[in-house]
Amino acid sequence: MTPVGTDTELADRILGGWLGRIAGNMLGKPVEQGDLWTRERIDRYLRQAGALPLTDYLPAPAAGHDGPPLRPEWRQCVRGRIHGSCRDDDVDYAVLGLDLLETHGFGFTTEQVGDLWLLRLPYLQTFTAERAAYRNLANGLRPPLTATYQNPYQEWIGALIRADIYGWTCPGAPRRAAALARRDAVLSHTGNGVYGAMWAAALISAAFTAPTVRHAVDEALTVIPASSRLARTVRRVASLHETRMGWEDTLTTVAEETAGLGWIHTVPNAAVLTAGLLYGGGDFTRTIALTVRGGLDTDSNGATAGSVAGVLSGAEAIPGQWTQPLEDTVRSAVFGFDGVRISALAERTLRLVGADAP
Repeated sequence: MTPVGTDTELADRILGGWLGRIAGNMLGKPVEQGDLWTRERIDRYLRQAGALPLTDYLPAPAAGHDGPPLRPEWRQCVRGRIHGSCRDDDVDYAVLGLDLLETHGFGFTTEQVGDLWLLRLPYLQTFTAERAAYRNLANGLRPPLTATYQNPYQEWIGALIRADIYGWTCPGAPRRAAALARRDAVLSHTGNGVYGAMWAAALISAAFTAPTVRHAVDEALTVIPASSRLARTVRRVASLHETRMGWEDTLTTVAEETAGLGWIHTVPNAAVLTAGLLYGGGDFTRTIALTVRGGLDTDSNGATAGSVAGVLSGAEAIPGQWTQPLEDTVRSAVFGFDGVRISALAERTLRLVGADAP
């Protein structure tokens, strides 16, 4: 494990990861439907509301708004109306992952991940691949069949959104983080779905010690097969960024190359996320704003981008417009965790760093 600085710095960065994940998720939640809320429609919405450049949570719809409907939760997720985080699976899985490591330690098995889902997570708060795996678990199937039986979502983004806890608890150790994320991911995913989780965990782990966000992106690529479509797409975004192509043109180019995969597939979302990180350049606000404006699975991408940017900067450096409305409070569907303090989750995460047993 690479040294990450003092205990105080580590605590600040872990808290930054939690706050960043929750803030990025809240930013993207109102426009989370990538087949309706395209990049162009998101920016049109922001222009109508006088909110470009985007430097705060989404505004409420402007008078005369004629775009697609916002998500039903939008009233709790727009600026001026936020009082603590909304409940969302992008945060639930981080909470559940913390509970997993506290209960079973770093030697947990994939079967134990499934058992914890059945114990702690309501079925109707799962979606796509996770719901298919949950159903398979309830019907008595065991991994890896839980991921493959009647599951057309095996390469979608679900496993990637479950990966943060492994990065936060393995700072500067991306290979270890990726191995833990893989053990979790194979409950519900295969192929690029699993690679996405490994890549995200490694990316967050690397952010604790990388000198720049580009270094973190490059280091995270070393934990997944170089020939995978995910790795090739991430490298493609990085190479376009290196040529100084603009953010919009980069996303347009890569969207054409990943067309047909769907708006919840891991690969096109990893492209949006990578672009947000690289063009954000380590600035927290710019990173999550660009990522959400990139469209597709906006709340999931915003959450992961916020986690990486929050680790890079630390909690103290995250602008107050993102953290103060959260009121240090998490709403969660995970049994036993609703209303928990964000700061308490970060403290519990910190206690796990370097631990090898429950």
